[in-house]
Amino acid sequence: MVQVETVRGPIEVAQLGQVLMHEHVFTIGTEIRENYPDYPDRWDEDERVADAVAKLRDMTTRGVRTIVDPTVIGLGRYIPRIQRINEQVDVNIVVATGIYTYHDEPVQFHFNGPGLSFDRPEPMTQLFVDDIRKGIAGTGVKAGVLKCAIDEAGLVHGVERVMRAVAAAHVETGTPVIVHTHAHGEMGLVALEVFKSEGADLSKVVIGHSGDSTDIDYLRKLADSGAILGMDRFGIDVYCTTEDRINTVVELVRLGYAESMVLSHDASCYSDFFPPPGPLSLLPNWHFTHIHDDVLPALRERGVSEDEIDTMLVKNPARYFGGAGA
Repeated sequence: MVQVETVRGPIEVAQLGQVLMHEHVFTIGTEIRENYPDYPDRWDEDERVADAVAKLRDMTTRGVRTIVDPTVIGLGRYIPRIQRINEQVDVNIVVATGIYTYHDEPVQFHFNGPGLSFDRPEPMTQLFVDDIRKGIAGTGVKAGVLKCAIDEAGLVHGVERVMRAVAAAHVETGTPVIVHTHAHGEMGLVALEVFKSEGADLSKVVIGHSGDSTDIDYLRKLADSGAILGMDRFGIDVYCTTEDRINTVVELVRLGYAESMVLSHDASCYSDFFPPPGPLSLLPNWHFTHIHDDVLPALRERGVSEDEIDTMLVKNPARYFGGAGA
């Protein structure tokens, strides 16, 4: 039986249940936090942990059994805090390895790698592989997914280097990939070309934030490659309204692409990327229960069947992680 690594240890694919495929417990700037502890607002560890526990518990009352948390270097990954939270919430949390950048790779790799001043095999790949095989920073928690990004700037050098390092780790370990993309620039297609050139299994690649686009032709090109469409920003209405996101999912289901989509919000229990009072003041639906409370009822009203909803929330994630998806 195929197993998936989670914060609480490996589980069988069948235990994943309903999965929100792109959520963050926290997105924080660790260096800013350490050096400017009151920016953008005061951090209280116990308060933040308790708040996260409450929000995740509320989410589980809707039937969610698993979240995939693609928080990596660049987004504030800190596994001991996630372990503390997961001890108090009965939910599976799949964590990630990788690097999140729109431009340059971290400065620690500028001089260190193939063809550089210190010429050696790509060190990022080995770090990612170690997170997958040995565990993250002595916590015993192993990464269950890989994560990288390509945004509006496109395939600049640092982005390409990280993407190829992620692809190499995927090929070596079989661990699936989530890639943040800029949908309006059709960066999902660029990402697929990179992964394809590295020998990646495109059926194990989620093209994150595909749902920011309403261009059905673009989305069909992505899906026809075998990759999975991340319809994963429900509630972020500044990029695409909820109505437009729903319309796009409905149309893709009508065209036969239910097996090519996963659903999520890309929400956080807390993020310091926004000044107080936080993003909910502008985006009131950007939270972990919006899909179950608002989106699924709307999909049902538009003719999406329970089996098709189950496909997007249960079967597709199971297949992505190596199960049969049944």
